[in-house]
Amino acid sequence: MNSPLLQLLVLAGIAVFLILRLKSVLGTREGFEKPPADAPATAGPSRQRSFEVIEGGPDPDIVDHVPAGSPAAEALAQMKGAEPSFGVSDFLGGARGAYEMILMGFERGDMAEIKPFLSDDVYESFAEVVENREQQGLKVEAEFVGVRELSLTDAEFDPATSIGEVTVKFIGEMTSVVRDAGGTIVEGEPGKIKRQKDVWTFARTMGADDPNWQLVATGE
Repeated sequence: MNSPLLQLLVLAGIAVFLILRLKSVLGTREGFEKPPADAPATAGPSRQRSFEVIEGGPDPDIVDHVPAGSPAAEALAQMKGAEPSFGVSDFLGGARGAYEMILMGFERGDMAEIKPFLSDDVYESFAEVVENREQQGLKVEAEFVGVRELSLTDAEFDPATSIGEVTVKFIGEMTSVVRDAGGTIVEGEPGKIKRQKDVWTFARTMGADDPNWQLVATGE
């Protein structure tokens, strides 16, 4: 066998070895491999469908607090349409703080502090109670413990005026005693925590520059 033929056979053997070696490596891939940029995404249709369901479905910020499809849910959606930055959960967080501030302002007779957050009717009602207490020489000593329960019970929206109303039920905890002019306790027990249930309705013109809500109605 001459030399050129021997060299050709050797090179052919090396080529076959390299091809078999390459196929062995390519056939045993493990782990995640990023597909080529021009390769079709096999999970594309299912991802798109999932996105469409979320995008077109109920707003969690609303249905977490009221039933989907209810009049209250529709009213809240209209409020968001009139003011896209409005968030139900954010509102309820603010309502929690407003409840403590207004309740304690009323109990302590500090009406000037809470007047901006009350409608005229509610302010007059609160002020009358405070004035009657002062005329009788009564003084309330109260401390706020916290809000035990808070829930959104109703919502309404007037497209003609853009006024939104949200009704919230609070169950608060506080200590309170009432003393007469001589300092004698006529109501309550020092340090004893009592629960108080209130149903308050807040209103605001959606989209207005003033971000504050006003307390427009109270009940139990």
